[in-house]
Amino acid sequence: MIVAIDGPAGAGKSTVAKRLAELLGFRYVDTGAMYRALTWLALQWQIPLEDETKLAETASAYPVTFDNEGEVWIGGNDVTQEIRAPSVDQVVSAVARHPAVREVMRERQRELVHNGDTVVEGRDIGSVVAPEAEVKVYLVADTAERARRRRSERPGIGADALATDLRQRDARDAPRMQPAEDAELIDTTELSVDEVVERIEQLVRARLPA
Repeated sequence: MIVAIDGPAGAGKSTVAKRLAELLGFRYVDTGAMYRALTWLALQWQIPLEDETKLAETASAYPVTFDNEGEVWIGGNDVTQEIRAPSVDQVVSAVARHPAVREVMRERQRELVHNGDTVVEGRDIGSVVAPEAEVKVYLVADTAERARRRRSERPGIGADALATDLRQRDARDAPRMQPAEDAELIDTTELSVDEVVERIEQLVRARLPA
């Protein structure tokens, strides 16, 4: 079974998806981490972020992997912590916007999600990467709450800078932020992580074979 969880930054995708995967015993795939890993490698190797061809070739030659603990690897490096650095945060959208990069990444994501029961989260999973997913969820939250969550995740970055980044990210992501027609919309603004997980778990249980 594939459980696809989509939504904008700060809606709670990563926290919810990871906890749901642990609860169900499914593997967890964070597609955003894949773009971050490629961005980290590009920065390390000083690949120009506007060089779409080179970035796509690098993504193909060095596919991102996840180990059994959910750690993120690329090019033989465990980059789980490094990809959350501000230096990556600030430019990952510049890498992810390239169509050639997205095509390589989507193929890799399809390989990963079809390798057993999987909870996968991102921006366009239910609509593009895995439209055949048995469960599709689209998480939303109001802008103020999303900004608050981002501040708690990145205490070293000022509130104004984070708010600006969130607005810019929403604008950049808008073309690929349409929920699948059959996705379940969940507003997480007033819900705890456990409440969101419980709602999605109910959807999963209802679709699991008897």
